[in-house]
Amino acid sequence: MDELRELFVSRVGNKSVANASGSLGASGSSGHLGQFPDKRVKLPGLMKRAYYSATIQKFLHEPDESILGRLVQGDSMSVEATQRDAWLMQLKVLKLVLADHVEGSVYFEYVIPRLGKRIDAIVLLGAVVFVLEFKVGEAHFTRHAMDQVVDYALDLKHFHEASHHVHVAPILIATNAQDPPLVVTLDGHQDNTFNVICATPATLGTAIRRVLDFVTAPQLNPQTWENARYCPTPTIVEAAMALYGGHKVEDVSRSDAGARNLTITSVTVSDIIRQARETRSKVICFVTGVPGAGKTLVGLDIATKHFDKANDLYSVFLSGNGPLVSVLCEALARDKVRRHKERGEHVAKNRARSEVKAFIQNVHHFRDDCLRDSQPPVEHVALFDEAQRAWNLEQTSKFMRQKKGVADFAQSEPAFLISCLDRHDDWAVVVCLVGGGQEINTGEAGIAAWIDAVLTEFPTWQLRLSSRLTAEEYGAGSVIDRVRDLPRVRFSDELHLGVSMRSFRAESVAQLVKQLLDLDSAGARETLQQVVQRYPLVLTRKVDTARQWLRERSRGTERFGLVVSSQAQRLRPHAIDVRAKLNPVHWFLHGKDDVRSSYYLEDAATEFDVQGLEVDWAGVVWDGDLRHNGEEWRHFSFKGKRWQQVRSTTRQTYLKNAYRVLLTRARQGMIVVVPEGDARDPTRDARFYDGTYEYLRSIGIDDVT
Repeated sequence: MDELRELFVSRVGNKSVANASGSLGASGSSGHLGQFPDKRVKLPGLMKRAYYSATIQKFLHEPDESILGRLVQGDSMSVEATQRDAWLMQLKVLKLVLADHVEGSVYFEYVIPRLGKRIDAIVLLGAVVFVLEFKVGEAHFTRHAMDQVVDYALDLKHFHEASHHVHVAPILIATNAQDPPLVVTLDGHQDNTFNVICATPATLGTAIRRVLDFVTAPQLNPQTWENARYCPTPTIVEAAMALYGGHKVEDVSRSDAGARNLTITSVTVSDIIRQARETRSKVICFVTGVPGAGKTLVGLDIATKHFDKANDLYSVFLSGNGPLVSVLCEALARDKVRRHKERGEHVAKNRARSEVKAFIQNVHHFRDDCLRDSQPPVEHVALFDEAQRAWNLEQTSKFMRQKKGVADFAQSEPAFLISCLDRHDDWAVVVCLVGGGQEINTGEAGIAAWIDAVLTEFPTWQLRLSSRLTAEEYGAGSVIDRVRDLPRVRFSDELHLGVSMRSFRAESVAQLVKQLLDLDSAGARETLQQVVQRYPLVLTRKVDTARQWLRERSRGTERFGLVVSSQAQRLRPHAIDVRAKLNPVHWFLHGKDDVRSSYYLEDAATEFDVQGLEVDWAGVVWDGDLRHNGEEWRHFSFKGKRWQQVRSTTRQTYLKNAYRVLLTRARQGMIVVVPEGDARDPTRDARFYDGTYEYLRSIGIDDVT
């Protein structure tokens, strides 16, 4: 191994090229930005994701220059000398380390389609998938680098079918570090993933042998592994970055039968838009979906295809969800700056933000622009996310009167927004992305207001409706019966997304939450048995227990956080204050070293902060605002010094939906906290909490206190 040390000293010399490979490394898999530098790539074919792949025997006998040529050819950008040197280092190291191994395969620069990132090297040996990340010239094993290689390993474990049940070993190689103790252990999650192993070039061979000695299982078939399906389930932030970077929706979404209609729905909406342009028609289209099914992803897919103002299909993605818009715009702006930096170009973040905001906007900003200017908007296509949350006539008129000085405004928000697109003489399309049971705020009109506006004010507009819009949770009510037989109305199964993809561990979480909130105890018990086979869902009475549970479950940069109802006013004794304003950009995008991030478990996000977004692991802290009394839900609001019962059915629905949002935020698992109460505090009487706890226990949720 002394030969390896001399090799790196002679090739690298000093830290002037520190992280030559790592400087083009990728960010983690949970949507957290800024921890690692980034390797953006153009995806190769679906069946060939590595720039270079070969059997170990072929790799050992092929000249370095030939392999290097393949690597350079695979990179879509010009390759700098530091990257070529880093590749040569990796080739030398692995040829020495693998010289004694007869069977197996190697893969260099293995593309992760979910993010368009690359793993430095993968080695298949025996029954193990080794994930290798090289930090050339680095003398330390940083936490960020360790999280990076763990993220890569988990990406394969979760989304690459042939890696689901085999052993995956992440190894971080810092080429200038002192030899660390080699610790080879499984990480305790019972999915055959090893804890990250830190090695130097001199100890890498020993690390690999120890892992192989640890595992007794049948040898992997490289061809089977290579040809296995990759079925990613990205966060909305990851998906937005990939789509903005030019990838197709099928590149960043699952391809299994259960989720195939995501691509079908996107294609269907695109066809509706093209037909409207060709026939010079005006169309309003409604896409429905269960929580986490990908409605926002469909909208972003259309918007990112047509964000060039020179394109006559120019589209804008609109949302009244301020936190979602802020997080997406900031994530895409950072991503754009980083991608240009890789090419040696400088783009100011303010300019990047401005460009992103041209096609992702707050719906209220779009509305205000249309108020100031009576001309048609530049966009012919407007995609409204969470369209059910648009304001009704009363709320819109009140806002216009109080905030805009318009005394006689007589349109609901849906009617006015349609009228803005109706200004075009030729064609226009409005796409409404609709969630079921997602209304959480005063004045939200629901879907009926959109359809009613078309019927009463826009007689030439055609309607394309999801066939599931008739379901109770979409709140369209009797208005559907009024339009069912009209010649300008068509229903389509392809406009419904029926499978939640937020949780790649259990698709039935949304169904379980609906049954739980609808007091369908028998159904919830049955669904829970399906959910907990792959999706940890537990209960506790202590917030600190939840915090510890979340920290123990998270690996790499998997994001975790506490979420609470905006009406949870009596959690302050547990150091949770919903009155403290949270910055969603900090909470969702900043790293483990930032006290404002979700990782610190100090700031809890409410339903308004997290709707449309997600975390990997969630702690839902349940207050006395929604109580189970043994038979039904009781609804309360804390005013002054006491709880007051909520009697308005509309406000009761908002409160129930708030918990629906909170309970469907977690991708990988969830812990629910129902505090014990305090006999010394009449605002936290145990009776406010015990009924809810007993109800959740009766469904079968295990207590981990």
